[in-house]
Amino acid sequence: MRLSIMTLLTVLAVPAHADTDAEREALARLSHEIEALEPLIRQAETQADPGARIRFRYDWLRRDLARIRAGIADYVLDVRERPRDIPPLKGDYRR
Repeated sequence: MRLSIMTLLTVLAVPAHADTDAEREALARLSHEIEALEPLIRQAETQADPGARIRFRYDWLRRDLARIRAGIADYVLDVRERPRDIPPLKGDYRR
C-alpha cells in the first residue's frame, strides 16, 4: 500500500511544463496503479470480521476507484463529450 501511495505522490509531482504525451503516460501509469490495488482490496475484504458492528464498504471503494479510473481514461483517450454530471465519491467507507 505504501508503494502505491508513493507512486501516486510521484505521479502527482510531475512538473507543470511537462508535455501532453508525458502527462498522458503518467496518468495511464496512475490508472494502472489503481487497478493494481484490487488484490490488496480483495485480501483485506477476506480478512474482515463479518460480525463487526461497523464494516468497511469494499463495494463503495471499488466503485469510487472505478469512477476515478474512468475519469482518467476519458482524459487520456481525449473523449470529448458534452459536460455531464459526475456522481460524488463516497469517501466514507463504513456502514
